[in-house]
Amino acid sequence: MRALVFADRASSALAPLDKQYAVPLLPIAGKELILYTVEELIGAGVSEVVFVLSEQADKLEALLGQGQRWGATFRYALSRGAEKPSAVWPRVKIAHDGPLLVLRGDLLRTPAVADLLSAAQGHAGRSLCGAAADPRASLLLLRPGHEDPTRLLDRLYCNAPTDADADADADAGDTFDLPDGDLNLLDSLAAYHRANLDVVAGRFRGLHPVGREIALGLTAGRRAMVSPRSLKQGQAYVGDNSRVSPQAELIGEVMIADNVVVDRAATIYDSVILPHSYVGELVEIGNAIVSMDLLIRVDTGAVLNVSDAFLLGRLSGEQRAPEGPAGLDRAAGVALLLLSLPLWPVALAASALAQPRGGGKLTHTEMLIGNRRREHPTTTAAERAFFSRRFNTAIPVLSLLPRILAVVRGDLRLIGVSALTPRESEARTEDWQYVRDTAPVGLIGPTQLTLPPGAPLEERLMSDAFYAGQAQRGGHLRYLWQGLAALFRARTWQRSAGDAVPAAFVPPAAEEVDR
Repeated sequence: MRALVFADRASSALAPLDKQYAVPLLPIAGKELILYTVEELIGAGVSEVVFVLSEQADKLEALLGQGQRWGATFRYALSRGAEKPSAVWPRVKIAHDGPLLVLRGDLLRTPAVADLLSAAQGHAGRSLCGAAADPRASLLLLRPGHEDPTRLLDRLYCNAPTDADADADADAGDTFDLPDGDLNLLDSLAAYHRANLDVVAGRFRGLHPVGREIALGLTAGRRAMVSPRSLKQGQAYVGDNSRVSPQAELIGEVMIADNVVVDRAATIYDSVILPHSYVGELVEIGNAIVSMDLLIRVDTGAVLNVSDAFLLGRLSGEQRAPEGPAGLDRAAGVALLLLSLPLWPVALAASALAQPRGGGKLTHTEMLIGNRRREHPTTTAAERAFFSRRFNTAIPVLSLLPRILAVVRGDLRLIGVSALTPRESEARTEDWQYVRDTAPVGLIGPTQLTLPPGAPLEERLMSDAFYAGQAQRGGHLRYLWQGLAALFRARTWQRSAGDAVPAAFVPPAAEEVDR
């Protein structure tokens, strides 16, 4: 089945956001507006979609691609934005050998495609109009052999059902009244603000925030970092890769989009924070839309450009956590494992000598956060955790031998920042401590090679952040050489005076992950 989606409405009514967002690209509770329409169509069995685009067509094409992500085929047609659908129709060039669904993708509405297709089974006509209370939310189904649909197409751009055009179009085909649903035309900043809060609060029928509920009323996207205690009352959504300080307060209904940082002691209530925005310490935001350094008060209409980056600021592009290790790392892990085989019996013997006579375990389990991410819509950073073994000896080079297996499995890179436990990761409070997340987690690196095993967490984070922030990544051979040289240093083979052998780590049920 095919679909024709008009997503070419001008965004001037949303100024000043129109400089950054075409209407179909507006973030709504975790995803761009156009994706709500795409997912509804795919769910209804549509396999080919033609999008009519105008503003920022290149960005929309980059977002949607050719449809492979959904197992469909996408094509694109351009309009001048002010054209009626009837003027665009001759340029679309869609084959008429099957049913065609026509709708708008630049507004937010309760899903209704399934209702129309179900109703169509009882209609033999060549065209069927799923009429909504507002004609702009209507759906059209055109069957092979349909007459000229231009009058029906223009119905999608009527302002109200009492318009002359709507009255004239009413007899152009069979009509089916769609069930009552919610609709937001996103034709003003206040409407856009309300759409986000309605979806976050569950008031918009048929639509829900994208992510998993980590506490009552608090939904988080992938790799989001937010403490349940930040939500003081109400409901909130925190998008992918965003970080909310545990000391920040979210009150009422709050939508925080992707790649946002909310610093300590900030207070946000009944507001929408758009991607790549920074909200500084002690800043209070209410009834507003924040887009990087732009503050828009929805209740008063005031628009303020904030020049102080310590209050509101723009974050440089999205910081993605590294993907799993490449094949080269895993091959190097296999080679390293083979070379280290003579050391494994030595590690077992050292662990046995370190235990009380007749008791004690030779190894213990530890859980660490690595690189591999599971491909799942609700995957978070904590779910990148993996389990490893550790020999119960205070000799560093022997104790950490089992981590070579993590390199072979793909959980660690050969070179990168030091691995943290989930509890150590949660203990971070400063923004600079998260810089390390832009680099892969490795078996060896400057932190592992230069700091003692018992170094404080703050010192390890500082070393990792320095390594991750370096512009040059060509020093890997140097670290490999330093790692090899470390095998011939006495410190590597000596028990550290203050280093106790870590106790076995058994994660609580809330932190368990699939192995």
